[in-house]
Amino acid sequence: MGQKVSPNALRLGIVRDWEDRWYAEREEYVKWLDQDIKIRKAVLKQLDNAAVSKIDIERTKKEITLIIKTARPAIVLGAEGKNIENIALTVKKIAKDKNLKVNVKVVEVKNPDADATLVARWIGEQITNRASFRTVQKLAIRRALKGGVKGVKTSVSGRLGGVEMARTEGYLEGAVPLSTLRANIDYALYEAKTTYGQIGVKVWINHGEIIGKMPKDETKPAAEQDIKRRQNNARRNNRTLNVDRGGRK
Repeated sequence: MGQKVSPNALRLGIVRDWEDRWYAEREEYVKWLDQDIKIRKAVLKQLDNAAVSKIDIERTKKEITLIIKTARPAIVLGAEGKNIENIALTVKKIAKDKNLKVNVKVVEVKNPDADATLVARWIGEQITNRASFRTVQKLAIRRALKGGVKGVKTSVSGRLGGVEMARTEGYLEGAVPLSTLRANIDYALYEAKTTYGQIGVKVWINHGEIIGKMPKDETKPAAEQDIKRRQNNARRNNRTLNVDRGGRK
């Protein structure tokens, strides 16, 4: 059986929360989703050297909040908060709304060696700089295990070492139970562009099992009350329609 299911998507709502947290009707859903994709690409390009791990987006019609998780918060903030202002202008330009209120929250990643996105990026950058792909993977695994994780799995694929035929090589240390839904698996993919082709880097990091409720995020949703209110209104409308139809019959 091929292991082709994303560990992140498989655990949504179980031990992992959504990266986009908002509620929209059918007309707004497609537009907001397209905007979120463009916002992420633009902000990641703008903060290319800031070691950004993840960008969460929470929004309403009049307000949008970006939660940027990074290992270098000082670079994200910039001198006197200039980078925050530039990010806000970029978001307004993509949303095509000058009156949109943009909030940017910066959350520091305390242990970058145990973050799958940052580890995959580091491995890819080292391979781009012509480092040995075997040595780099072993070093990344060793550093992650020192950070207190339960297990690490890495995989690199492509024309490794510049050879003509592409292949895949990887290493596994500790336990990485991909089929256990209560296991908190952090997964990331990074594409390293080298002179002899593109190298794909995959990293799985097991942070242990979570039994009970899903862990709360470090930041509270900015529009949580508004989202709940709109969801309750939609449910009430559905109930009212059902009663009316039943009465007509």
